[in-house]
Amino acid sequence: MDKDRLPRHVAIIMDGNGRWAQSRRLPRTQGHAEGIKRVEEITACARKMGIEVLTIYAFSTENWSRPQEEVSVLMRMFIAALGQKAKELRANSIRIRFIGRRQGVPLKVLKAMDDTMALTGPQCAMTLNVAFNYGSRAEMVDAVKDMGREILAGRMDIEAVDEGVLGNHLYTKNQPDVDLLIRTSGEQRISNFLLWQLSYAELYFTPKFWPEFTPDEFQLALKDFAGRKRRYGGVV
Repeated sequence: MDKDRLPRHVAIIMDGNGRWAQSRRLPRTQGHAEGIKRVEEITACARKMGIEVLTIYAFSTENWSRPQEEVSVLMRMFIAALGQKAKELRANSIRIRFIGRRQGVPLKVLKAMDDTMALTGPQCAMTLNVAFNYGSRAEMVDAVKDMGREILAGRMDIEAVDEGVLGNHLYTKNQPDVDLLIRTSGEQRISNFLLWQLSYAELYFTPKFWPEFTPDEFQLALKDFAGRKRRYGGVV
């Protein structure tokens, strides 16, 4: 595959863990456990393929409304996965970042996130963004508030605000916009994910549940992207 035609930034909505488990008469939590394995495999594949940024939708601001028992299990799985994989990420030159609001996240989870970020460090060949307690509308509200504070403090002229300035106040500042969005499980919607960053992204939907989304499936998505002509609103 021609590396020049690969996306720089891939985002994934990892959908279908629960339905995968239910279709096999397994607990929903077993689906989440399998989903974590796929994250590991797809991250390694993305690194091997030369992807610069991989962003995964791990936990949305709306996911707190799920049954408390399921949320508690998810938090424990998340903490365990970070503790087990941080050194491996560093060894493979992968930097991890967490995007989303910190408010409302349990302290044990915040500590695990901070420890992992500190261990992987800033120098890397690939960045893995983990969207946790994330909502795109909330991200844009936070960006507007940040700019408002700077304007009120006299550090920014309101007339200087443009797309670039707003982009630099998003959680993904200093990163390229998303080139390819992948969503698993057959659903065809964006679900409040990276609304600003997806402005010119190519969309790829697959009926596979996330636990079924193997590195081979990921490479099929990349191949599909490489065959597209991106117009950015113009004519090619």
